[in-house]
Parts: sequence; C-alpha cells; structure tokens
Amino acid sequence: MSNAEFIHLHVHTEYSLLDGAIRIDSLLERVAAFNMNAVAITDHGTMYGALDFYQRATKAGIKPIIGCEVYITNNSRFKKEPREKDDLNHLVLLAKDRRGYKNLCKLVTAAHLEGFYYKPRIDKTILAECKEGLIALSACLHGEIPRLIRAGRTDTAADVACQYEELFGKGNFYLELQNNGIEIQEDVNRALLEISRSQSIPLVASNDCHYLKSEHARAHDVLLCIQTGKTVGEKKRLKFRTDQLYFKSPQEMQAYFATDYPGAVESTLEIA
Repeated sequence: MSNAEFIHLHVHTEYSLLDGAIRIDSLLERVAAFNMNAVAITDHGTMYGALDFYQRATKAGIKPIIGCEVYITNNSRFKKEPREKDDLNHLVLLAKDRRGYKNLCKLVTAAHLEGFYYKPRIDKTILAECKEGLIALSACLHGEIPRLIRAGRTDTAADVACQYEELFGKGNFYLELQNNGIEIQEDVNRALLEISRSQSIPLVASNDCHYLKSEHARAHDVLLCIQTGKTVGEKKRLKFRTDQLYFKSPQEMQAYFATDYPGAVESTLEIA
C-alpha cells in the first residue's frame, strides 16, 4: 500500500437505493485519479453491487474491498414491533477473506429473509455466528457507540466498544472517526479518541461518502426527497445536515486527521 496515502472504507454507491449517488465506474475513475489502489463499498443493508464492483475494480487494477453497512436491532431480528422501526444501529462490516465474504452474504441474506421490517435487520446473535473473516467499523453517528456518546453515556460506549472487539477479535474492530462537517461529530470524535486511548482499540478515518463530488450535494438532497416522498421545500423531512459527504481526496483526509487523531489514516492502509 506504499503508493496510497488514504483508502476510503465507507462508501455508498447507487446500490444504496435512493440514498447513495455514486456510480461504480465514476467511483473507480476517482480512485485512480487520487492514486488510491483500493476502495471499499458499504451499501446500506445490501450487497447488490458486489459482483459489478468486484469485476470492474479488478479490471481497473484496483483492489475491491467488499463490505456492507448493516442495520442491527437491539432485540431479536425475528421480533417486529412498530416502536423499533427507527431504533436500529449501524455497523460497517468488511470482508477480509473468502470466509468473511461468505459470512457477509449470510448476514445480508438473513437480514432480508428473517429480519426485514422496513429495513433489512440483523441481531447480535447471528452476528456472533457469522463473525469470522470480518472487520468491523463502529460506523456513523447512527452507530451504537456514537449514539451512546451523544446520549452522554460514554462509559457504556466504552464497554460496548470492548464487547465488539471481543466479538470480532483483536485487530478486527475499529472506532470510526468521520470528517463530515456535522458539529456533533467533533464531540463524538474526541470521545472516540479517549475510548481508543483507554481501551487500546484502534481508530480509523472515513467520510461516509454518499456522492462523488461536493457540488453533487444538492442533487443528492433531491434523491433523498424521492426516497421519502417529500419535496425540497418541505421543512419536516429527511435532510443531511452537511454538504461534506463526498469522496474526499487523501490530502483532505490527511489535513483533518493526521495531527489530532494519530493512526486513524494509517489504519485505512492496514485494513486495505
């Protein structure tokens, strides 16, 4: 990985239906332009794009990292109650070998066939059964650990981080920092840094990319309106509070993380 300065490990393509706006070919062109030799796709709850991504990336000489940002219910995936519809935690999973890929397929399949309730859901029981060969990142502000931090429960967040590390094994779980322009993210990042220091759990940098370039933020907002059946002028609707969820250059990522969050950028190279 000596040629690369940073690798994106949290990317939503057009296969994150009506949520991601990054097309595979355009993504790979951007990866090559930034002199990156690997990239991950982590679509929401699905692996629709895995084969297309793998074939096109391999042909382009770019290492494809197949992943998924899964939805985890706090209860059983078989239990479907209205109050739990929006109470789902995100977790980024990356396949590090063939067994990990097969386990990721099992998890996503179970999420659709057994756990589907508005969204494809898994639970921690099946996650424990299919953990081999996977690397996990603590995800965005909707991840379990960031949510606990935002609720002021930092001690519990640290305990949960240790539980995830124990589940996946040393070196297979990372606390995910993001550079997304959202004010609360700064507080979460600092708390994750403290947990990393106290529990010796590694940090990793990401940007939760939903569109390719910064100027695509407006078009992506329209895409969210299509997803939710709303219009752009409506105030009470799903809206991202930032225009920073684009595929940033290694230099942009280094500028934010290198000084204050040592090791976070290097972790992306180690994982890749």
